[in-house]
Amino acid sequence: MAYFEYMPGATAVGLTFNGGVVIASERRIAYGNFLVSKSTKKTFSITDYVGAACAGLVADMQILTLQMIALAKIRKLNIKREIPPNSLAKMMSSLMYERRYFPLLTQVIVGGVVGKPEIYTLDPLGSVLPDDYAAVGTGAEMALGVMDNDFKEGMEEKEAVNLALKAIRSAIMRDTASGDGVDVMVIDKKGSREFTEKS
Repeated sequence: MAYFEYMPGATAVGLTFNGGVVIASERRIAYGNFLVSKSTKKTFSITDYVGAACAGLVADMQILTLQMIALAKIRKLNIKREIPPNSLAKMMSSLMYERRYFPLLTQVIVGGVVGKPEIYTLDPLGSVLPDDYAAVGTGAEMALGVMDNDFKEGMEEKEAVNLALKAIRSAIMRDTASGDGVDVMVIDKKGSREFTEKS
């Protein structure tokens, strides 16, 4: 049996709105046809104003997030101000590129608001791709199809949250490795807040 059949699936999305970003991911972990967990958190707060959502190996995404939280605290102490999302995305990119021969098997969406809302996508080797909206994981094609059609600049927060939920739910409908609820993180100039929705 091929190794890739045991790689976990996932769907995570991120998008900007007028004054903030929405980052969301579903909660299922499945290896091949075995459902391992229905309550795995794949959306993480890195600072008060920057968050990330991951798809891939759970251990890799957890260790990468822990390293980034520690590095962000050290960097904030050094520069004595909030770290913008692009700086954190570049720091994460460096960590991932250093591991390129034994890569962290995770795709990441980094987003936040320090100044203006920003979203970045990173692949397992650390490429940093800026965009207004993005999706990663095995359900990314379905999620991007929804966002390509419905995303518009200057959306309000409620519209953006509804679009993120719609994108993940469309992926859950067709991707058996995605499901069991959606974790949503909203970040704006006031900070971040999280909630969970049923799928």
